[in-house]
Amino acid sequence: MRMTTVALMTTITVSRDSVLAAVRALLRAARFTEACDLLAGNHDPAFALARVEAALARDWHHGAITPVAVLRAAEPAVARSGDVRAIWTLDYLTVRRDYAAQFVEPDPGTHGRLVRRATAVRDNAPDELCWGWAEFYLGLIADNVTGERDTAPTHYHRAVTVAEQHDDDLLLFETQRHLGDHAHDDGNAELARQLWESSTRHAARAGTTTGTLAQHLLLAVLARDRGDEAGAALLAGEIARWTGAIGATRMHARTSAFLAGEDITQPPDDRGTAFSDEFHPAEHADQ
Repeated sequence: MRMTTVALMTTITVSRDSVLAAVRALLRAARFTEACDLLAGNHDPAFALARVEAALARDWHHGAITPVAVLRAAEPAVARSGDVRAIWTLDYLTVRRDYAAQFVEPDPGTHGRLVRRATAVRDNAPDELCWGWAEFYLGLIADNVTGERDTAPTHYHRAVTVAEQHDDDLLLFETQRHLGDHAHDDGNAELARQLWESSTRHAARAGTTTGTLAQHLLLAVLARDRGDEAGAALLAGEIARWTGAIGATRMHARTSAFLAGEDITQPPDDRGTAFSDEFHPAEHADQ
């Protein structure tokens, strides 16, 4: 007897906002391939921007530079939309791409242009929350690119105020993470602990797997500072297993360095990278 197999296909209609929300949840869970699959073949400007976000998130965690062509591919759909918010978002994503590129191929000759572009993005922000995220990136650039570390907390504090007003867990996670870095450098272990524990809580509430792991690595730093090397190694060992399993190669390398005894909070020629393990989608930008 010959068996015949019949493939049945069902079409299910899902709103654009639901798809984009699912994509961002997948990105926060470090499921980059699945997120990209949901975005394939759609020329809507929101999907075009989401494809850029997905590429940036994937490449950041894999330690790669996102090609400029990825952002260029989104330009026609965004330009056709005439949407001021979408145009701003692409500019914002460009800043994030150029910032991330400095960790793979540092280029001091581009620092001034990056600061000017980030400042323009902040000044042209379409709302307060977007302004707060742009302020946060100005802090990152000061901290990790231009070497103006003393000016970074001012940007972070401005961003914290906005994050608290809008109950944005993702922005609270990031700003408290970096302010804790400064407290730790200043020798204020108690304030660093408070900020990093709060940041961990907000990362978990935001649903970011890599962010929560990155924060636990900083809690391992504090355990080592207290002389609890066994506890620090136990926690970092679990983080290494997680980051290895999900393919977060950048963070896995930092965790491995920590386990080898390196002070990841004070890299001699790559300052700040231990505090930039997380990449956050621009979900605030098009809600």
